[in-house]
Amino acid sequence: MSSTPPYQAAVQRYDTLPYRRCGRSGLKLGAVSLGLWHNFGDVDRVDTMRETLRCAFDLGVTHFDLANNYGPPPGSAEEHVGALLKQDFSAHRDELILSTKAGYRMGPGPYGDGGSRKYLVASLDQSLRRMQVDHVDIFYHHRPDPDTPLEETMDALAHIVRSGRALYVGVSNYPPALLREAARLLRASGTPCLIHQPRYNLLDRQIEGGLLDALADEGVGCIAFSPLAQGLLTDRYLCEIPADSRAAKGVGFLRPTDLTPQRLRTIAALNRIALTRGQTLAQMALAWVLRHPGMTSVLIGASRPQQVRDAVAATATAQLGFDAQTLAAIEVALAGR
Repeated sequence: MSSTPPYQAAVQRYDTLPYRRCGRSGLKLGAVSLGLWHNFGDVDRVDTMRETLRCAFDLGVTHFDLANNYGPPPGSAEEHVGALLKQDFSAHRDELILSTKAGYRMGPGPYGDGGSRKYLVASLDQSLRRMQVDHVDIFYHHRPDPDTPLEETMDALAHIVRSGRALYVGVSNYPPALLREAARLLRASGTPCLIHQPRYNLLDRQIEGGLLDALADEGVGCIAFSPLAQGLLTDRYLCEIPADSRAAKGVGFLRPTDLTPQRLRTIAALNRIALTRGQTLAQMALAWVLRHPGMTSVLIGASRPQQVRDAVAATATAQLGFDAQTLAAIEVALAGR
């Protein structure tokens, strides 16, 4: 890593990407954020990681999203990002929004999973050491834990902010009713819930069944993960399943069995609509998620810098709008899935 030329951030890095206020907070996030679930583990190339992070920041993507178990192996994504942050971004730490999470299994025994105060505080301390930073900007509870009282989990998040380990806290994968109660508890503690991270894309619209309304009512921001359905909403699957794709490898949520003939016809129909808009399917899919006024940001994964450039291009003002005819055409295409 020492042979790489010193990084000089682009002077005009804030001239392209729009920024949106996160709920009713004072914080703004870029419309595109970079998720580091895949492509930042020990199995990946450090040079590509570095190029991707540099490209993202040069385009105004300031939010890098992690979790304790990202890799593989778990923890390695935080370690790689920590080393790259120290090398390239130490002068820009105050321009970055670093987030991490805990809630899925990370270690053996009874203290490596869930939503207990013991697990959340210890996990974040471990994450801070791996990333070589003294705090994160956002810390999430990654998923609900039915075996831990919600009051304990939310009190742990409030303690984490009061202790200086995080500036803000949020939740992920919480259903509407639980989100409302979590927001109430955090508000009462003096540590409002900043943001919620749900799965949302053209093919998975569960959050339209009450969660978006709950977030608006509670003043909580929303950042959608998997806006491209693990790559399904791209042009990679228009003809066949590429051998190096997530579906072929069985990585993440996507499996070869998901690519039914009917699903492929739906993707092809959506692609035709995207082309009439002068966009790729991926760009239209991102713009479609961002059309919601309460959507703060979309969380993309990227295995190479060009994917970041393409995603940022989808946020151009002219590309975000959808007329009624286009939205109706999209619904017709989706009805065939």
